[in-house]
Amino acid sequence: MHFDTLVIAKTVGLLILSNCFMTYAWYGHLKNLGSKPLIVAVLISWGIAFFEYLIQVPANRIGHEGNISLAQLKIMQEVISLSVFVPFSVLFIGEQLRWNFLFAGLCMVGAVFFIFKG
Repeated sequence: MHFDTLVIAKTVGLLILSNCFMTYAWYGHLKNLGSKPLIVAVLISWGIAFFEYLIQVPANRIGHEGNISLAQLKIMQEVISLSVFVPFSVLFIGEQLRWNFLFAGLCMVGAVFFIFKG
């Protein structure tokens, strides 16, 4: 299957941006809103997630209209999600980088290989 480079670039770029919002919406409250009531964290996270959806939905439409299958979009999303999550968890939250992150990443590379293999 032939993929347009511009479609791939737009899709990946938008997915990276949307994942930055979503990762912060899902996990940022653990650092910044830990002393606030849960409902406050939920409402703020929903507000942030709204912007993620404004980016995620067009990313998926652009990709799907550009001949990227749903399965391929999902694998791209998961790889990008982990690629955003690991630096976020280490640099922002302060989690320790461990070897299992590398091995999980290698499994995801394998998933990309197989999902895009004709």
